[in-house]
Amino acid sequence: MVKKGLLERLAEGPVVGDGSYVFTLEKRGYVMAGQWTPEVVIEHPEAVKQLHREFLRAGADILQAYTFFASDDKLNLPGHAAGKITTCKELNERAIDIVREVAGDADVLISGGVTMTPSYKQGKGKKAVQAEYRKHVEVFMEKDVDFLLAEFINHVEEAEWAIEALKTTGKPVVCTLCIGPTGDMVDVPAGECAVRMARAGADVLGLNCQFDPNTGLKTMKLMKEALEKEGLSPFLMMQPLGYFCPEVENEHPGYAMLPECPFALEPRLLTRFDANRYARAAYELGVRYIGGCCGFEPHHIRAISEELSPERDGKLGEASSKHIPWGEALKTSTFLQNRMKANPEHWKSVKPGSGRPDHPALQPKLMGQ
Repeated sequence: MVKKGLLERLAEGPVVGDGSYVFTLEKRGYVMAGQWTPEVVIEHPEAVKQLHREFLRAGADILQAYTFFASDDKLNLPGHAAGKITTCKELNERAIDIVREVAGDADVLISGGVTMTPSYKQGKGKKAVQAEYRKHVEVFMEKDVDFLLAEFINHVEEAEWAIEALKTTGKPVVCTLCIGPTGDMVDVPAGECAVRMARAGADVLGLNCQFDPNTGLKTMKLMKEALEKEGLSPFLMMQPLGYFCPEVENEHPGYAMLPECPFALEPRLLTRFDANRYARAAYELGVRYIGGCCGFEPHHIRAISEELSPERDGKLGEASSKHIPWGEALKTSTFLQNRMKANPEHWKSVKPGSGRPDHPALQPKLMGQ
């Protein structure tokens, strides 16, 4: 079977991305918080395979090789253990072999990804930063991934450098920033960021992580308007945070400013129905690559897949065989109270409580303020 490429698929309609790897694997006991490096692909490859399988069954069209924070300059930062046991090259090779084994003959695409580099923050300059990106690219080309992704970058200048390095391969290049409506870390407006990324050569661009879907949609609107004003038309992408955090909408660090980040965020987690609403709103805005980042579990990706199934010729993941959207499965419950909730009207109107009467709905004070 000859698979359609990413750009061809996006031209035809929405593509469903995958979700959280870093946070999910930390919760499952395989990633060290704070460092967030991906040596799990060497230490416990079966854990990564299982998460890939879950996203595939949920209906994802894309599986990202787990190469987050795998650059050599990140692995070897002071206090980081990963650099003592592995290298960027080995991590990338293992990560791609793992995801390819899971993908098998399925009609999914595999991406190789890069992230922000310590070299940029340390002011080492364009040559040093691009050298780190090119180490990734060498492996990705050897393994023949379907496209390249630069994500979790909060300075548009670094994004431009990443795009430039990745474009030399001839592969489709996707780039997402972790910014909100106020722009990047040095106040470059969100719209200008989008224009600069497009002019650097990004085939697909958008946002990931740091901010929730509601904030992401506001930022994406600013980016889209700026692109249209300049006559630019790359495909648009969103993979936002899976936790509601409206308090940080105008704060550059995003959800890191929440006192409960990263270990007590669960009360803020999106429901599957929130994921439905996000997917529909993103699609209506013109976003065509729709997935999630930290907090987006497989059931959230299933919700996205189900919400966009009409626009994808009825395509669904295997996990949807065990799910009827909007609560309809509860019709067969032996409990009357559950049968009373077996309708879309209930789940579209319900407002989940936290069960914590002495807790604030929003944090009155953020970290660093």
